[in-house]
This record gives sequence, C-alpha cells and structure tokens, in this order.
Amino acid sequence: MARLRRLAIAGWPHHVVQRSLDARTVFADEIDRREILAALHEGAALLKISIHAYVLLDSEWQLLVTPPEPEALGRLMQIVGRRYGASHNRRHGRVGALWEGRFRATVVDHGADTLECVRFIEQAPVRTGLVLAPKLWRWSSAPGHLGQSRDALLTETEAFWALGNTPFERETRWAQLLEEALPEDRVTVRSRSVETGWPSGSGSFLAQIARLTDRPLAPRPRGRPRSA
Repeated sequence: MARLRRLAIAGWPHHVVQRSLDARTVFADEIDRREILAALHEGAALLKISIHAYVLLDSEWQLLVTPPEPEALGRLMQIVGRRYGASHNRRHGRVGALWEGRFRATVVDHGADTLECVRFIEQAPVRTGLVLAPKLWRWSSAPGHLGQSRDALLTETEAFWALGNTPFERETRWAQLLEEALPEDRVTVRSRSVETGWPSGSGSFLAQIARLTDRPLAPRPRGRPRSA
C-alpha cells in the first residue's frame, strides 16, 4: 500500500515535530542550538516561510510555521535537517543518520487554535522537566514573545497581535497564558494530531481544509464496508 502523502496547505499554520534517531541527544550544547537556529533562519528566508513558534529540546525540535506553498514545508525540513546533521556529525565525531524517518506535521486552524499550539510548543520544556517555567528556557520562541529578547526568527500571527494594542499589552497577556498549563486533554489532542498527521478542530475548519485538498482528513474505517 502506498504511503499517504503528508498534508500541507499553503497559507495555513503547520505544527511540525522532528525527532532524533533512537531518541539520541542532538542538541548537546549552545553551539549545536545556535547552529540549527541559523539553519532554520536561512531556510525560512530562502523559502519565504513564516515561523510563529519553535522549541529545541534535547532530542527533538518543534515548529509552528506557515508555508507559502505546500512543497516549501518539506524543503525547509530537508534543508535544515541536512545542514545541521552534517555539522553535528562533524563536531561530535559521529556518522550516519541523525533524524528519525519523516518529520511529523499537521495543519492548525487560525485564531485561538494557533495560540493554543504556540502554548503547547513553548510549554514543552516544562512538560519534559527541563525547566520550571517556559520563560526560563532560552531555546524557544517564549523569550521573544515575552519581550525578554528580540527574536529575528519570529513572524507573529494575527491572533497574537490581537492580544493587545501595544507590545507591552501583548507580552503581558502572553505571560498570563503561558503560565497556565494546557489541560491534559488538550495536550493529548495536540500530541495525537501532530503524531498522526490528521488535523483536529472545528467542523468549519475541517470543511475549509477539505476544500483545499483531495487527501483524506481522517483515517478510513477498518474492515469491509457494511452492506446496505
């Protein structure tokens, strides 16, 4: 059976996860992390992809990005993955594949769903026990969203701009949202959606996406169709 192609829609946010092979540490130090962020910045600029959120963990990285065309998403991950993989192997004296197969990705609705996905990404270091608060993890988009630093990687979504009329208002509101952990059921939904590639959301969101692709948006029922 042919492998189902990845769902990618131009102009829509996509939650992306790339993990290392065998859960190996791929970001061992500050040099590693700066190297992949530089590759990400270069690739996104080349392909005109907007980056709305990101996080670097020890053995994976996550993004929320909007590609201008469907093919750009895969090209970005290929450019960044190859450049960083070669650099990492040279620095650490290793050979072979760095990444676990294909990256995972799912389309995300605009508005509140986009903000929830950004929270999911920026709260990942807390869920994995790296820090006690998202603002304490340097290697994510959280410091930029909170006004702790200027992050040239980021392009804010309309939903983020709507949080306030001034940078201070937006940063204050985002700090409040980020301090509140996502409910477990929402973490489960976000995790399952990006793992499987099946989008989750309202009926209107799924209907919009269905008009933009001929790819199935949910797995087909198993077994033979029921007879009439």
